[in-house]
Amino acid sequence: MSQLSEATKNLLSQYRAGMEANQPAEGVSTIHVDEVAAKVAAFYEKIRGIVDWREEHLLKRGAIQRMLKRRFFVGIDLLKEESTRETIAEPLVFELIRGGHYPNDKIPETKITEVQKIIDKHIFILKNTPQAESGQEALRFYNWLLSIASCEIEEALSSSYKERALIAYMHESMKERIVLNEGAISIRPLKEDEKNIQIYIAVQRALFKLDAPVISYHLLKYRCPGWKSTNQGERLEIAKNMHSIKRKIERDLSHPLGDKFYQVCEKYDTPYLLLSDVLSEERFEEISKKISEPEIMEGLIRNAYTKRLNTLRGRLYRAAFYSTLSVLLTNTFSVLVLEIPLANLIYGFFSRSPFLTISVDILGPTLLMFLMVATIKPPSKNNLNIVLMEAMKIIYQKEKTDVYEIRSSRQKSVAMKSIVGFIYLFAALISFGTICWIFSLAKFPITSAFVNIMFVALIVFTGLAIKRRGEELTVEETPPGLADFLFDILSLPIAGTGQWLSNKWKKYNIISAFFNALIDLPFMVFVEFIEQWRYFLKEKKEKIH
Repeated sequence: MSQLSEATKNLLSQYRAGMEANQPAEGVSTIHVDEVAAKVAAFYEKIRGIVDWREEHLLKRGAIQRMLKRRFFVGIDLLKEESTRETIAEPLVFELIRGGHYPNDKIPETKITEVQKIIDKHIFILKNTPQAESGQEALRFYNWLLSIASCEIEEALSSSYKERALIAYMHESMKERIVLNEGAISIRPLKEDEKNIQIYIAVQRALFKLDAPVISYHLLKYRCPGWKSTNQGERLEIAKNMHSIKRKIERDLSHPLGDKFYQVCEKYDTPYLLLSDVLSEERFEEISKKISEPEIMEGLIRNAYTKRLNTLRGRLYRAAFYSTLSVLLTNTFSVLVLEIPLANLIYGFFSRSPFLTISVDILGPTLLMFLMVATIKPPSKNNLNIVLMEAMKIIYQKEKTDVYEIRSSRQKSVAMKSIVGFIYLFAALISFGTICWIFSLAKFPITSAFVNIMFVALIVFTGLAIKRRGEELTVEETPPGLADFLFDILSLPIAGTGQWLSNKWKKYNIISAFFNALIDLPFMVFVEFIEQWRYFLKEKKEKIH
């Protein structure tokens, strides 16, 4: 029997406490919404999920923020006292359940009061925070605080003790292992607390791919221990310092060494995820005994790895299919609705070889996406042995702890920077020049070529992002071959353009703004009318004997 590490003992304690706290209470009323209204609302939410595309684990928080923003806009008078202000928690929670974000008949009614307290706290902070210097800064702060509120509401409605326990576990382990070499320290000396915050951020990004709003909320709780307090004096003190707290959090998220910490945590996160899988699948009473036996744990982690690998393959196959189908449909729509009418308007015709142009226009980007996703390689067989070895190191107490070194990037001279910049620019000219040459051969009008260059950039960026997800179980270091090296040189300028376009689309999503302004509110009123009408009919039927 091996001695568990202190971090592993703490993980088991947090799991036990979380399980006990989340046991369903008997005799507690739960929230019920009408099934017909729920089906209509869930269908609409699926459409919104396409328009406001986010990764699956971020959809719920995104929906809460969107609904909260709408309800703040139409239903909140900040000048009213809290006691006279209309509650918005109940319609918000009902809307979330109707939209399929939370299960029907599972959320206790007491959660409505809890959510309303969260909303009231954020309104209090919004009212008592000093006015920003400019209107633009005030708007940014308002949106930031709304994103924090949506994270806190999601935490209140969801059972996330496993996620929090695993983050704390990996954070504790990595604090002992990660060190900065002299080169990294010379770039920017780090205090111990600053280093721990960077590890905390990197762990959240590596384990669960959490985005900036969720991490900001966790950092807010870290920096303000009284954030959950109901004491008005503490809240007022937090509100007065809210702008400086926000600036500190933003500096934490944009730290110059942040990517270095993330790369280390991303490389070694697999054993932690597999241990979490084992704890979730086994009965807690049994696993708390089995975990002290390395031979048994090795078998359980091996099984968890196999399941994750099969799930990963399935996700990659689905990603290949759906991403290819999405590109095919988008390109077809673009050709018929945008490119042909635009070319006819400007040039009087679409192409001198319309069949060739349309074929390349639709099938070219589609084939590119399929090839990028279909050629992703699974981890090697030796990777499992490395994962098992790393898992044993973190679960059990060891005399010697591994060290993961944060290295600084090599300092380049001005001449070397100029040479590297020239090579990057030359690679970009070759990449985009080749794309333009292919479009020229296919007789593309200039308007269609411009649209398709943007499509190709977005496809390469998305394909590389999916490829990185395909390596999420890989701990083994594999040196890149010549083909990989050349592909990186030619693809990175295109991917960089795609990333810029993707960020701009998220910021200026015109379709999303259209839905928010003209469809969201009327549709939700319609859904609530359906629900009330259904309840009215039910009451009338009950009176008929």
